[in-house]
Amino acid sequence: MGIILIRAISWFSQILITLLCVRALISWFAQNPYSRAAHYYSILVKITEPFVAPCRKLLSHFNTGMFDFSVLLAFFFIMLITKVLNMIVYTIFY
Repeated sequence: MGIILIRAISWFSQILITLLCVRALISWFAQNPYSRAAHYYSILVKITEPFVAPCRKLLSHFNTGMFDFSVLLAFFFIMLITKVLNMIVYTIFY
């Protein structure tokens, strides 16, 4: 049971990280609002924004200039939370 839960957590986090990376890459090409890239970008934003918005709010307290590091911070938080959850599940089931 524990290994299944650990794999599910890891799988979900890998999907989120992949979506965040694709979101960051497509954002460079989604300048024209009528392009196909802009359409895919809007879909990715709807999926990943619940994870990025708290990071953006946290970073708003710091002066990062014109750079938005919220996607990068979300990436690291997802990795950290995944490690913590996997350690908790491991200690409970093993």
